Amino acid sequence: MIRILLILLVATAGAVVAYGDPGRISDAKNTMTAMLHQRATAHSRNVQIARDQGGEFKLHARINGVSAPMVIDTGATSVVLTYETAKAAGLPLELLDYNIPVETVGGHTKAARLTLDRLAVGKLVERSVPALVVPRGQMKTNLLGMSFLDRLESWEVRPDHLMLRGYP
Repeated sequence: MIRILLILLVATAGAVVAYGDPGRISDAKNTMTAMLHQRATAHSRNVQIARDQGGEFKLHARINGVSAPMVIDTGATSVVLTYETAKAAGLPLELLDYNIPVETVGGHTKAARLTLDRLAVGKLVERSVPALVVPRGQMKTNLLGMSFLDRLESWEVRPDHLMLRGYP
């Protein structure tokens, strides 16, 4: 798509320069600017998350199509799911091996490693996302950790919100 826009830009600029008409040059510039802005806006993959009263960034993600409440946790190296969320998302819990030591708010436990087929946060959709699942009752909240955040173009924390920016 970018190649097509560049070719269009060069062709338009060349035709306008050949005619040397300042009005046409201005019109061509405005047309190209509008086209590029429209393309950038149409493919923009940004999600803004408000900070709640407790200071956390909470959201609803979709794991394999199932809605799941999550909290952004930049201190978590991975996405971490509760047993209940993993079960609701249809993950193969009976095949998991809980052999990864993790530390939660409630203390030490062991988690199982798996890969999520699809994890979506608003317009941001990632596939094959590494994640962990903790045993039943070990955590109350799902964590959106760095195994998801590292896939983004950028993320930025402001006093009242967090902005997640995906690649175009």
